[in-house]
Amino acid sequence: MENLSFNPLHSDSEIPYHLLLLADETKEAIDQYIFKSDIYLLHDGQEDIAVMALCKISDTELEIKNIAVIESYRSKGIGSILMNKAKEIARENHYKTLTVGTSDTGFQQIRFYEKNGFIKTRIRKDFFIENYPSPIFENGLQMRDMVLLTHYLAE
Repeated sequence: MENLSFNPLHSDSEIPYHLLLLADETKEAIDQYIFKSDIYLLHDGQEDIAVMALCKISDTELEIKNIAVIESYRSKGIGSILMNKAKEIARENHYKTLTVGTSDTGFQQIRFYEKNGFIKTRIRKDFFIENYPSPIFENGLQMRDMVLLTHYLAE
């Protein structure tokens, strides 16, 4: 992993749906935010190993819309590398908060975000019921609400 590089996706590049779909259920769901987002890829040598999509919500808030790591690189600190890059990008662009949303059934993801300095701040009731055509299950439970977590950036 000594050959890691982090780069923005060029506007004329193909959208890496194969990576984005690791963290979102459908291409249609991704298309709701991806064209308003900046996409970043993490590479190990020539291999794309992770993706992150960041979207400006307001002049003070940047949201992580998608973050995904290929299976063979999980549990190796790659997610935390991406979190640090997101915080760095947010600070450089003078945002006050960095937010992320995940399912109320995503216990592992919630722990990951909290470990990386995020706190639970809001709930979007019935988000997964209203925005996806079919029920989605995670950890044996139907996904219903979106938990929003916020990281407050230091000045």
